Amino acid sequence: MSRIKAIIVEDEKASRVTLSNYLSKYCPSVELVGEAENIEQGYSLIQEHKPQLVFLDVEMPYGNAFDLLEKFDEVSFEIIFVTAFSQYALQALHLSASNYLLKPLDIEQLIEAVEKVRQQITDKKHIKTSNVLLENLNIEQKQLKKLVLPMLDGFEVVVLKEVIRLEANDNLCNIYLKDGSKRTVCRTLKFYENALEEYDFVRIHKSHIININNVKQYKKGKGGDVILLSGEILPVSQARKERFLKTFI
Repeated sequence: MSRIKAIIVEDEKASRVTLSNYLSKYCPSVELVGEAENIEQGYSLIQEHKPQLVFLDVEMPYGNAFDLLEKFDEVSFEIIFVTAFSQYALQALHLSASNYLLKPLDIEQLIEAVEKVRQQITDKKHIKTSNVLLENLNIEQKQLKKLVLPMLDGFEVVVLKEVIRLEANDNLCNIYLKDGSKRTVCRTLKFYENALEEYDFVRIHKSHIININNVKQYKKGKGGDVILLSGEILPVSQARKERFLKTFI
């Protein structure tokens, strides 16, 4: 396929230079057609060049990446977010299964992210997860936010309130929904523990995360057991008992 037309939107000149050099040296499939140092410049470049990929810094002076994306009725390009560690930003990106890189940039992770985008463009099986991200940021009620589940043949989007529980399956994760169905995704339970901790989900065991809105009863014991509205009974590990009980105080 032809090279991926890309731009960089990043306020720090040194970071732009580093990313540009890395792309030139390690990502020959990317054609860098422009660089911007703020939201307005970035918007103009996107309108001018119609890139397939935007490397977008999350935090910039006078606004952030989400302010830029909200200027578009629909995001028609792939995005690789670039961010210093921000728990709020990472949780939002995790929910929407967005591509991101942490500063300082790691070359291997950059190559992997670019290859993932290249494959998505080639297969034409991707959805615009950035639109889900923007929708989530505008939804105040936690359980109405959406979760993008990466599947072998694409993605599926589910509303958090429809998720009953998550279960470890080696390096995969089983996700159980209210309609009785199950999804198996290429993510670890640890990934979802971090991504969902602010959205009424709590890990109760090395193998289980539950949506606390689906808890019917708790039975005391060394760790105890949780009975869900679905009738399922799950163990609470002793190490996680205190954390679980605190969610109901």
